[in-house]
Amino acid sequence: MNSLHLSLARPEDAESLAEISRRAFETDVLCGAPDPGGPPGYDSAEWQAAMMRQASAYWKIMLGEALIGGVIVFAYPSGRNYLARIFLDPVYHRQGLGERAMAALMAQYPEARSWQLETPPWNTRTRAFYEKLGFRIIRQTENDLFFRKDIAPHDA
Repeated sequence: MNSLHLSLARPEDAESLAEISRRAFETDVLCGAPDPGGPPGYDSAEWQAAMMRQASAYWKIMLGEALIGGVIVFAYPSGRNYLARIFLDPVYHRQGLGERAMAALMAQYPEARSWQLETPPWNTRTRAFYEKLGFRIIRQTENDLFFRKDIAPHDA
């Protein structure tokens, strides 16, 4: 089995990450999306590069030497982290790699006390994924489900 790991994205990765993100988010039509597309900047290399500068960390998800996805994190004081985006190339969906990527991500932030994220309420795939990982819905609007996962000190 190839080793899954995270490494920090670099500007030269922006084009590849944009293409993987485009393919990943365009599969959302299979999970309830009303139209093809994705979140802001999902298919833009310029947006990916901007996130590398603005986010606390933009991680590449690597399987061996292959770039298979990305994770954007904003880390805040007191161990509060926001998972802004995670995506995997659809070729790697439904193989447990998303769970492995999340475990690798959590290992990068041993000081984390909570994680928050949001996802559209129509996305059955992401809702099931986050709930399986122990996230719970803390609020819902017409356009978003807001999730939170608290990390006990002994879990970190």
